[in-house]
Formats: sequence, C-alpha cells, structure tokens
Amino acid sequence: MTTASVSPRPGADERLARLIRIPTVSAELEERGLAPFDELVDLLPELYPLVHEHLDRERITELGLLYRWRGRSDEAPLVLMAHYDVVPVDESDAWTYPPFEGRVAGGWVHGRGALDDKGPLVVVLEAVENLLAAGFTPARDVYLSFGGNEESHGAAAAAIATTLRDRGVIPWLVLDEGGAVTDSPLPLVPGSAAMIGVGEKGVLTLRLTTRGEGGHSSAPPTTTAVRRVARAVERLGPRTFPARTPVAISRMLRLFSDRATGPARTALRALAAAPPVSAQTFAAMGGEAAAIVRTTVAPTMLSGGTAANVLPSQASATVNLRIALGETVAGTVERVRRRVDDPQVQIEVVEGSEPSPESPVDDERFAVLAACVGVSHPDALPAPYITMQATDARHFHRFSPAVYRFAPLAMSAELRATIHGVDERVEVAELERGERFHRALLERLP
Repeated sequence: MTTASVSPRPGADERLARLIRIPTVSAELEERGLAPFDELVDLLPELYPLVHEHLDRERITELGLLYRWRGRSDEAPLVLMAHYDVVPVDESDAWTYPPFEGRVAGGWVHGRGALDDKGPLVVVLEAVENLLAAGFTPARDVYLSFGGNEESHGAAAAAIATTLRDRGVIPWLVLDEGGAVTDSPLPLVPGSAAMIGVGEKGVLTLRLTTRGEGGHSSAPPTTTAVRRVARAVERLGPRTFPARTPVAISRMLRLFSDRATGPARTALRALAAAPPVSAQTFAAMGGEAAAIVRTTVAPTMLSGGTAANVLPSQASATVNLRIALGETVAGTVERVRRRVDDPQVQIEVVEGSEPSPESPVDDERFAVLAACVGVSHPDALPAPYITMQATDARHFHRFSPAVYRFAPLAMSAELRATIHGVDERVEVAELERGERFHRALLERLP
C-alpha cells in the first residue's frame, strides 16, 4: 500500500511536551525511584495506541523497552534506538521556561530532553504510528530499542543488545542518536550538512590516587599527596596522544570540497588527500576539531583533604578519556601510565569501552540514510563523521556490521550547546522533518 498521501497527525509537539514533563533523570534514580520511568512507559500506549496494538513489546531489565514490528520477510532487521532518560538540571540555572514544564511556545518545545533524547524518540514513534494508520507493513522486521539509563552508562541498552544477539538477531542496520543536521559544519564550508556518525570513540574513566605524609599544613614536605596527583594530571596534556585522521573524516573532507569554491576547495581536497596533514591541522584547531582526530584527556574531579590546615594523606583525580578509533583501552591506559611516570601514583580503571569500528559508507545502507536525508532536509549534504560522545549504539557495534548515529533534526551550534545545558528546546517544524525522515526510512527498506 502506498503511503505517499499520508500526512502526520497533528500534536507531536504536545506529545513530546507530555514526555518532557516526566522527570526521568537516571542520575537521580536513587532519590526519585522508578516511578517517573514507569509513568513514562505507562503513558506511551495512550500517546501511540497503534504502536502498542500492533507491535510486540517487552521489558528488558527495569528500564529497557524493546518493540518488534514484524515485517514481510525474515531478512535481517532494522533497529531504531533512542533513550528516554535525561540528565539532571542545576536549579541555580536561569531557564526561560522551567525545564520540566514542557512548554510549547513560539514554534518550539522547551524542556530537558527536547533534543537529548525524547525528541528523537518521539519522531521514531510518530513515523511508526502514522505508517500503521496507513496499513503499512515494513519489508523486514523493525525493532525499537529504548533505554532508560543511557545517561548513566546504558545498562538497559546493553541488555537489549545482548538479548537480540543471544536470539541470533544480527541487525541489517542500527540507527541511534549522535550526529544531526548542522549549519556551516567546517570553516569555509557553506550550507548545511547531515552529519551521520559512522564510528564512535571509546570511553575510559581512570582514577589516579596517591598517598603522602599527613600532618599540619604549617610544615609541609616537598611533595604532598595533592601536589603529586596535580603533577600527574598536568602531565596528561592535550598532546598526550598522537593525532590520526579516521577514514570517515577524509571522506567527509572530499565531500565538503565538492561544495566549496576557490581556495577553500583546493585546501579541503589537499587535506582529504593527506591524512597526516589533516590530523595535524585539526589538532591545531583545538576543541571539537581536535577531538575528532585524537584521544582526548579531561580531568573532571579532584579530591583530597578534610580541612584547610591539614595535609591530606591521600589525594585522587578522576580523568575521563575519549579513545580515538584504532586505539584500545589497554593501550590508552599504558600510555597514561608512561606519561604520568610516577610509581607512587596508582592508576585504576573505573570504566572502559573500546572505540567502534567504522561502519560502511559505500553500500546501500548508508545510501538509504542519505536518500532519507534528501526527503527530510533536502538542502543538507549527507556526510560521514565520528561521534565523540558515548551512545547506546556502542552496545551493538560488537556484533552488528552497520551501526550509525544520526538524529534527523537541525541543530545549530547554539542549540547543540543547550544539550545538557540551559534552555534545551526543539523546533516543532524539526519534529515534522524528523518524522518524515523515519517514515521514508521505513518505506525504503529493501
């Protein structure tokens, strides 16, 4: 049955707003309990009745939801992912509208989770609901994998991935959050681009701990515990790890060079053809550009001491690293150990996950995603890139050959800064475009 004449039902903005009003803050699970998460799960059948009438749904752990939409064949399925938990809000921050009010105003839906990741979850469900209303059946099975603790290590998504793998389900394509439609993706590159993550950096959290002489601060030794751990952190500067350009980034530069003109086109083509040069260029730019080409090191927590005039006998630092593609957790820990170069500083792995391989960009799966971008955001150039943040998709890349990270919503640099920040919001028109993308993807499954 053709669905070309089907129009999205109105009200996606209010449905998203209702989900935002439920404070599913996974980092506050101990304080809030499971009640907000159960409330959201119980609300979904009211918002999406056809999804819950026609799809099989099961709970995987207390916070994982797995839906199965049976298709016309037993070919490898499509897995669409999202998460319904959000990060905490600093009550001292000045939001235009309260973060859990779910205000719809001026063509925008405001509130925590609008972009990360309840908005992307809604556009998936909107597309499925609309296609079900049209009597559509997908060409192959479609799974919807929704986790409720992505912001606190993603155990629900890990359990869902393990469940599917143990059942022998190897997805044809997995799509999760990650990239978005951005304006001016690189200096000298005009227009907008749909940044489709084809790989994801690994995550490593280390705790550096040392001991020293305690006592009164009036007579400190030459090297205190605090000074020793501070010295270790200082040795882990931006140049701790070498810069290397992933294959996806070279391909991205070639695509962007076709859009650029004059000297910019020449420069981009030269960078695409010389990965060592592009690696050093991106590293010199710092910030997000540098993070694309090297493992990053970010000290995030320091502790030690009980009083202003007492030397602590122990001090520690927590360091978060995002591991570049092609490197490993073990190799990263060893390089940190060599850089710190102090046997009195103990290095403990708090958590670690390997970076992903690069998913293909030259087969029909990436081509289908690019074609769907043409439906939802026709002016955006589909381009591969590397996702620097951790996503739930990392639990699938260990056994699925094609894992991509892309939310089909336009996000300017200013909007991206509201993710985990203040005044997070999504444009209502983008919810419509995101639904259009997913509807096209479901219709175009081979």
